[in-house]
Amino acid sequence: MARRIIDAGDEVTLWARRPESLVPYAESGAKIVGRPAEVGGASDIVCLCVVADQDVLDVATGSDGVLSGMSEGGIIVVHSTVHPDTCRRLAEEAREVGVTVVDAPVSGGGRAAEAGTLLVMVGGSDDDVARCRPVFEHYGDPVVHLGELGSGQTTKLLNNLLFTANLATAVDTLGLGETLGLDTTRLAEVISHGTANSFALGRVASAGGTLDRIAMHAGELLRKDVGLLEGIADPHRQHEGDAVLAAAHAALERMGVRS
Repeated sequence: MARRIIDAGDEVTLWARRPESLVPYAESGAKIVGRPAEVGGASDIVCLCVVADQDVLDVATGSDGVLSGMSEGGIIVVHSTVHPDTCRRLAEEAREVGVTVVDAPVSGGGRAAEAGTLLVMVGGSDDDVARCRPVFEHYGDPVVHLGELGSGQTTKLLNNLLFTANLATAVDTLGLGETLGLDTTRLAEVISHGTANSFALGRVASAGGTLDRIAMHAGELLRKDVGLLEGIADPHRQHEGDAVLAAAHAALERMGVRS
């Protein structure tokens, strides 16, 4: 994502918690700094890409966080997948210094970022989103404005919930096919060209019909996201979502991830 912004000719300042993350940008023309506050001081739009809720708050609002260096009128963009309330809490603190917040979690992974085809799910005011959209469009297509602050996060969590549930149904379907005497590789090939195709099926098929590889690379993140979604949904639902939540928990159990 950073490379796409740099290659588009925008002035970019970079900081990372892990110095090795900055090595590919040494000759890129981007300015590399040693503190998040320096990113805030150099930027009118700061894009945060970290893992969890507390990471967002630490990098943004810590004693040397980006917010401490930002000028009035700046925007913090949360690309991380976190609880919508984390974005709202950040917005309250940012408001005190005249800074606003947009949430914009993404989906598609590194290859989509390189190709400029990430799905960007955006929540925030019309004016803030309009200011950020030219940056988002360097790496995102489509860029979808879903509503007020937090709506991007809710949408991303629903996406990840359904993906997790689909993992369970995909692996169960391939397992059932095997008990019926079918070759699971060919079964997956056929389904991938039919009406039951899904991204989850492709991931399960590429892993040999199991969730082992997915558990290794994404199990904990999926557990986090399913848990966040449940925390948002419980006060508002009766039985809506029971089936998809049950399937998601089944997938997490298969992956050996405590939900």
